[in-house]
Amino acid sequence: MDRICNLTRQQALDLLKKYNSELFHIQHALTVEGVMGWYAGELGYGGEADFWAQTGLLHDIDFERYPEQHCVKAPELLREGGVSEDMIHAICSHGYGLCCDVKPEHEMEKVLFAADELTGLIGAAALMRPSKSVMDMEASSIKKKFKDKRFAAGCSRDVIRQGAEMLGWELEELFEKTILAMRSCEKRIQEEMAQMQG
Repeated sequence: MDRICNLTRQQALDLLKKYNSELFHIQHALTVEGVMGWYAGELGYGGEADFWAQTGLLHDIDFERYPEQHCVKAPELLREGGVSEDMIHAICSHGYGLCCDVKPEHEMEKVLFAADELTGLIGAAALMRPSKSVMDMEASSIKKKFKDKRFAAGCSRDVIRQGAEMLGWELEELFEKTILAMRSCEKRIQEEMAQMQG
């Protein structure tokens, strides 16, 4: 049976904004939302696309205000907001081995674990391009950036590698798919961010 969201998209966005005001964090949340929704369709979970996307939207709900308690404070904030227990588990699992011991079990949780850090790396690489976009980016350029430890040093290569292993994918496949996922939502995120700032 498909897992469904307890909240509407607007309710989830309002909950995110209750604890997050920095535009950088909101843009990251929107990016992971779009990427997760794309992956749901790609991997045969189209009926759960909203659930995957909303998990992506809320995955860092506690990070801006409670960075020392990341994925530990989240359940309390999410429960207060009416988020379901299976979504709370999925959200916490992206901090596995880093800030909590909730293990990614479902394929969706493994995708979130792998793609979350990678979107940061790809996003940073996109900003270096003349186009400032992922639309003309190839996996080969991410491979180079991945090897350069000084580039986007905050994006953990170990987590990205571990995520690819969990999924049983080569790194290149993870790079290619995540670039396509980010292409699918880039324009919509730009429009939404412009509205928020307008």
